[in-house]
Amino acid sequence: MSHDPELTDDWEYTLQVPPDPMAPCIARRTLRTIFEEHGFLELADTAELLTSELVTNAYRYSDGPASVRVKREGDRVRVAVWDTNPRLPALDTVSLPDAETEAEQGRGLGLVQWCADSWGGFALRDQPQGLVGKLIWFELGAGASAGVRQGPSRSGKGPVA
Repeated sequence: MSHDPELTDDWEYTLQVPPDPMAPCIARRTLRTIFEEHGFLELADTAELLTSELVTNAYRYSDGPASVRVKREGDRVRVAVWDTNPRLPALDTVSLPDAETEAEQGRGLGLVQWCADSWGGFALRDQPQGLVGKLIWFELGAGASAGVRQGPSRSGKGPVA
């Protein structure tokens, strides 16, 4: 945690990204800055990787803009990526391909499942605000070590708080 007395304990940032091939790079760099400035350096690499995967999916499979929300609550940080495509991937069948597989695509959600402390997603339809699309999120805990975990992660499915 940063030692700046002006910073609050819980915080939230939202980054709007256009449907542009540079969006994953911009999101990665922004997220790294947020994590470094708020004293979550040990989680920055993992958060950067997972955010890049989700923003890349938003760019590839959605025709509109996307947004990235980063929110700290206590010792956990939640990153949520919204895009305009309401089609939710089958989250309960996601897996990380074995090392022998040479696939260039299709590993993103498997990485999220493997590296995050918890993750999930849901479709947004007929929201009062007119928001449609989907939201995929993951959480990392401040006490957890960064990097790939030794076993499968827990999967949580529920709305972003």
